[in-house]
Amino acid sequence: MELFCCQTHVGQGLDEFVAKTESYPILTELSDSKKLSTKCNYCEEQALYLVASK
Repeated sequence: MELFCCQTHVGQGLDEFVAKTESYPILTELSDSKKLSTKCNYCEEQALYLVASK
């Protein structure tokens, strides 16, 4: 499971990940090139973080 999140929704992404997978997520800041083309899963803002298991 991978969730892309903006600053506003990073908490929601962490909560959803734990609720669905029942495991601890790894929060990674996206690289500048990845930020430009990736949208938040919860809104249309630019994603800054990836919440994932690896």
